[in-house]
Amino acid sequence: MAAGGIARSLPRRWYERPPAPVLWLLLPLSWLFGTLAGLRRWLYRCGALRTQRLPVPVIIVGNLTVGGSGKTPLVLWLVERLRAAGWRPGIISRGYGGSGEGVRAVAAGASPALIGDEPLLLARRSGVPVFVGRDRAAAGQALLAAHAECDVIVSDDGLQHYRLQRTAEVVVFDGRGAGNGWLLPAGPLREPLRRLAGVAAVVWNGCREAGVVDAAEACPQFEMRLLGQRFVAAGGLAGRPADSCDAASLRGRKLYALAGIGDPGRFFAQLQALGLEFEAHPFPDHHPYVAAELAFAGDGVLLMTEKDAVKCAPIVTGEAWVLPVEAVISGTPGGAGLFETILEKLNGRTTA
Repeated sequence: MAAGGIARSLPRRWYERPPAPVLWLLLPLSWLFGTLAGLRRWLYRCGALRTQRLPVPVIIVGNLTVGGSGKTPLVLWLVERLRAAGWRPGIISRGYGGSGEGVRAVAAGASPALIGDEPLLLARRSGVPVFVGRDRAAAGQALLAAHAECDVIVSDDGLQHYRLQRTAEVVVFDGRGAGNGWLLPAGPLREPLRRLAGVAAVVWNGCREAGVVDAAEACPQFEMRLLGQRFVAAGGLAGRPADSCDAASLRGRKLYALAGIGDPGRFFAQLQALGLEFEAHPFPDHHPYVAAELAFAGDGVLLMTEKDAVKCAPIVTGEAWVLPVEAVISGTPGGAGLFETILEKLNGRTTA
């Protein structure tokens, strides 16, 4: 297999048991990566590398693994709870997959190719200011300069962006957990699991994995379900009036399901739970679709996630439906909820 083919197959191999032989060969690089990552964090902690503190509290919603794990629905959930509690939040993001340089505001009609798919989805769904930039601290400063009313910032990803000081960190795992538990490039981890000892909470978007549960035993852990019942016409995501339908109206039709998220199987399982039969078409996370890649759905109905729809809606020629989802959070009976846990950090302003 060519080097490019091996690189493309690595994300799948990270979650195989036992680990593939090629991953054992990469272990020395993982040790080097871990050493450099640990050194970088230490340099920030001891002050050798400068950090930036914003004048409002910052909540990081991130992950230890490469790829999507369900952070965006959790960010939307958190922003909604903050607004209901009287806070005025703003959102910052790197804008992964976008080609734009520097810091910029995200408008609901912006191009996903310029600012990234997730920030555009957040701007359309959240109703709060969204700014993107590789430098999260600069993005936060720009957001506050443009929206002085904001009194808390939620960062979509950025757990390893140590230049930005944070008040609370929430780490999200999906049902794949930590895979083989190895660091990049032999495994999916950006940092060792012991990093979980210092976070405010761990949220599980799927089944819990014993190894991660044990590593995070010192912090509260919560479960997140993504619920969606009604489909919305793909064109409605661009601000136009949207038709909607339920799963029953789609049963018995020729369906094609498309998903370019961290774990496409999550979306396909959700469709199956709604009683739908379909032909599955998984794509890599943040995939930049072109019209020819959707030709397979020419004789049927295309189903997709909201994240895919912000890129696919403009190039879809046939019937296409999107399944919006809402995060539902549950925790240990008798314990404080996730939002209460975060509020404690905000009110105490304990900076990580």
